[in-house]
Amino acid sequence: MSEIRIAIIGCGGIALQNHLPGISMCKDARLNALCDTQPNTLEQAMSQTGVSVGSTRFEEIVTRDDVDAVIVATPNLFHAPIVHAAIRAGKHVLCEKPVAMNYPEARDMAEAARAANVRHMTAFTYRFVPAMRYLSHLVANGFLGQPYHFRCCRLQDWGNRDLGWRQESKLAGTGELGDMLSHRIDFSYLLYGKMKRLCANLKQFISDRQGHASDLDDWTTILADFENGATGVMESTKLATGRNESWKSQDYLELNGSEASVVFYTGKWNELQIGKPGGEGLEPYTIPRDFWTWPNSPRDPEAGDPLVTFRYDQAYELIEAIHQQRDCTPSFLEGAEALKIMDAALLSSRERRWVYL
Repeated sequence: MSEIRIAIIGCGGIALQNHLPGISMCKDARLNALCDTQPNTLEQAMSQTGVSVGSTRFEEIVTRDDVDAVIVATPNLFHAPIVHAAIRAGKHVLCEKPVAMNYPEARDMAEAARAANVRHMTAFTYRFVPAMRYLSHLVANGFLGQPYHFRCCRLQDWGNRDLGWRQESKLAGTGELGDMLSHRIDFSYLLYGKMKRLCANLKQFISDRQGHASDLDDWTTILADFENGATGVMESTKLATGRNESWKSQDYLELNGSEASVVFYTGKWNELQIGKPGGEGLEPYTIPRDFWTWPNSPRDPEAGDPLVTFRYDQAYELIEAIHQQRDCTPSFLEGAEALKIMDAALLSSRERRWVYL
């Protein structure tokens, strides 16, 4: 299969801003079809991309002979049925996070994809940030020594802005937990492995967003113990007034170990801050150029906004995995692991107790 023909299902902002440029970067990939339940959105996307094949029904798209792979960028409720339909049709699938509404759904998706021998990928985009890739490399090679702590803090100011389907439990499942903290949960799994137990709290402050009802959390936090003995503290909110809502807002991760501490800000794509025992505090460290792009990615790391363009390597990883007939990184398995934590966090918050995993 020389050229991978791709369909995007769900033509909102994330599809056109992130997935479309990523596909365009890959010489062996071509956007061949679009799908959206809203005719106006579909028409605008077809006009913008020049794609002539479109439908408001995903069933018509995933069964097409001129579609090899599907990118799912719909509200969370529809991820599982679309993914299963694509898998039954023998299509490879990249799905936005969270990949499902709960862990059993995500586990079933991963098992179905494995049984059908199709490539499957979860859109944990921040794994492709150069600094995160290098941080993962350091941890895997024992740079921290004995891991002590994992802490992250995502602070945004969305105020009472209308969040669309993301503020409706029937469509999204969770609010801030799935929207923003899910990425940081994946960070923890990538860097420290599985959690042993957790205690969580979710809270909703705003129930009306510009005239539209909201019934989901806009703040969440998790306290955790990892199987490797380390502790974890995670917080994410949309109500940190004055913090902005873009990369300028607080997006912070710190790891502490017996031999070093490392700090990662997603807004600093090629820099970490590192502290060693007996030092005078954290000092900036520019990551090696070899880590500026995903291995063998054709992307020029100095072209475009580096705080955006790292996302395009995600499409390259999907295409290369299809060509090489290997597992994607990250796969539905990592998507399921995150949902296992999210389900446990919901249970913990609801029953006000520790939950063992």
